[in-house]
Amino acid sequence: MQRAQKEQVVEELSQVFQGNTGVLLLDFTGINVADETELRRKMTESGSGYRVVKNSLAKRAAQGSPLAQLDAHFSGPTAVAFTAENPVALAKALTAFLKAHPSMSLKGGVLEDSVLSVEDVQALADLPSREELLAKLTHQLLAPLTKLASALQTPLRNLASVLNQLQDKKQSQG
Repeated sequence: MQRAQKEQVVEELSQVFQGNTGVLLLDFTGINVADETELRRKMTESGSGYRVVKNSLAKRAAQGSPLAQLDAHFSGPTAVAFTAENPVALAKALTAFLKAHPSMSLKGGVLEDSVLSVEDVQALADLPSREELLAKLTHQLLAPLTKLASALQTPLRNLASVLNQLQDKKQSQG
């Protein structure tokens, strides 16, 4: 690779590292081209990106970003998964893929300015999705209104029941 190409790669990686809220480092040992293609497809589906990096260039690109704290993880076969929008979806997609491909492993990552360990990434993957959280919030907001409506209807139901009983009693007497 020529110097100009290396500088271009460093610039592109620097933009990836600084322009995304979530960046995860992976060791992609032991997967074949078909598996890697499947991983790239899953990353695209989750709104994320995936790129195999050269460690020396990635270290240079990481300087000045929170990813510089993971300098020791830039060794061996390294790939970068990144997202600007939904780090939970990225973590979920990666952990699901890693369960099916145990030869691969997470090295660590960064979420905004915080360094993530492998356990932190797993905890992030275990979080409910945005849709689940919104559904729970909606349910919590509607529950008091539902209870109020039910409480307001109870006296009317009781009155209707009493009136029906009186009507039945009059009909049975008369």
